[in-house]
Amino acid sequence: MASIFSRIVAGEIPSYKCAENDRFYAFLDINPLVKGHTLVIPKREVDYIFDLTDEELAEMQVFAKHVALAIQKAFPCIKVGQAVLGLEVPHAHIHLIPMQSEKDMLFTNPKLSLSKEEFQATAKAILDNYNTNK
Repeated sequence: MASIFSRIVAGEIPSYKCAENDRFYAFLDINPLVKGHTLVIPKREVDYIFDLTDEELAEMQVFAKHVALAIQKAFPCIKVGQAVLGLEVPHAHIHLIPMQSEKDMLFTNPKLSLSKEEFQATAKAILDNYNTNK
């Protein structure tokens, strides 16, 4: 059975798209730590990020970099942090999190509760900046 992320890529489950190319997809985390918290995934289903080929891993990082730059323009922050955990969903993914302090990266922090409109506006802001930078 396909992972929830593969089903998102296939369009079976809706998501708030922030960026996309032929190999990778970025969308908002539905339980964000901060506004702009984005997930970057390969479209090819791979459970563990280090099971990606060297080329895929390098391309995923470059894609994530462009998404992070778009996040930083949309949501001014000191830096965009990157985390790879990978236990909760069996599909490789990178968390990109706008940071004002390192505490913003603590996954034990309470999650934000955003409205559909806030999610849509957040995704649009990132996508618009991503498309401008390509």
